Amino acid sequence: MAEYKLLLPSMGEGVMEATIITWLFNEGDNVKEDDSVVEIATDKVDSDVPTPVSGKIVKILKQKDEVAKVGEAIAILEIEGEGTASEEVKTETPAATPDADTLKAIEEPLQTVAASNVEFSGDLYLSPLVKSIAQQEKISETELKSIKGSGLEGRITKEDILAYVANRGSQPAQAAPVQAASTPKPAVSAPAATVPVSAGDEIIPMDRMRKIIAENMVKAKQIAPHVTSFIETDVTNVVKWRNKNKAVFEKREGEKLTFMPIFVKAVVKAIQDFPMINVSVNGENIIKKKNINIGMATALPDGNLIVPVIKNADQLSLSGLAKAINDLAYRARNKKLRPEDTQGATYTISNVGSFGNLMGTPIIPQPQVAILAIGAIVKKPAVLETADGDVIAIRNLMFMSHSYDHRVVDGSLGGMMLKHVHDYLENWDLNTEI
Repeated sequence: MAEYKLLLPSMGEGVMEATIITWLFNEGDNVKEDDSVVEIATDKVDSDVPTPVSGKIVKILKQKDEVAKVGEAIAILEIEGEGTASEEVKTETPAATPDADTLKAIEEPLQTVAASNVEFSGDLYLSPLVKSIAQQEKISETELKSIKGSGLEGRITKEDILAYVANRGSQPAQAAPVQAASTPKPAVSAPAATVPVSAGDEIIPMDRMRKIIAENMVKAKQIAPHVTSFIETDVTNVVKWRNKNKAVFEKREGEKLTFMPIFVKAVVKAIQDFPMINVSVNGENIIKKKNINIGMATALPDGNLIVPVIKNADQLSLSGLAKAINDLAYRARNKKLRPEDTQGATYTISNVGSFGNLMGTPIIPQPQVAILAIGAIVKKPAVLETADGDVIAIRNLMFMSHSYDHRVVDGSLGGMMLKHVHDYLENWDLNTEI
């Protein structure tokens, strides 16, 4: 019999580690090829790790709540054959904040020089790579505690420490804790209020995902000054078109035709009209994005929220958008998303109407600069202009709200972009093909 090392697989750009949530099999259990053997969590998504071979689990190397690096062995299987084998893991090189010369200067010595005598207490979790960089660069524990980690539960990632090292020389001697350029710390941070607990109150600890959401929402509001514009849109043509085509589409494709592909199509067209909505802020620079990747806020059965991303939405037809949206929504609700499915959004849509809400003012997800909220479609009497004069008719009306980052998006740009989405939806062609 041969020994096989099950390694933590690559999970997309920038994802270098994961936390073990639970093992689905125990030591001594037999598993078949493609069986999901362990549930893991990154700071993006929860997912399963399948085994690429059949065999018996003889040893679990990473227990529940332990952190494993990409490419690290998490279990040993006994398989047919002789010798020792392991799964080949191809990791993607994550985008780094410092330039190439800085990265080379920092990372090359790590391959040849032993760690210095810098030691850290057990109070501070550091991955082996981060610890190695800290020791090589003689970064003290006090300095490390000043770094705002972007990893799981605020842990310091490789990118965080490399960015710190790159900017270290330009900081004054008694500098305040270093923050990434795109995430400035507010001048005054109010302490959390002490909440009294009365008899009969139930205390519910936040789960891991809720903690991440809470941290990201606070950070997003601290970074971006939010402004919101509203508009009411007549989507009667959209409703008529969908009613005419949904049965045909479902029979042909075996999938539901929702309103979301139409909304995404209108947003993509408006972004093409106003490309400065499709940007991010990096310090004093504006990064204009080439790709149009639409985030789609999705509520999960446990009450949490996740935002899968429709990549290159501008290159998809209506049918392609419908399939992509249905696939992402299904996998989100069944914990089948991959980490890369939640990365790279350049603009986000939140459908608050799915909860029966007329409108909402969602928080802009960083590092994007705008988000669109779509309200419920409601039948109302409305005034229509006709050749014979104004008439009152029953129409399908919907509110939309556009929240944008006032650092780089002024009211004119944010408002005009919203108006173009409105116009595309109100003038939807009933003969559009799907």
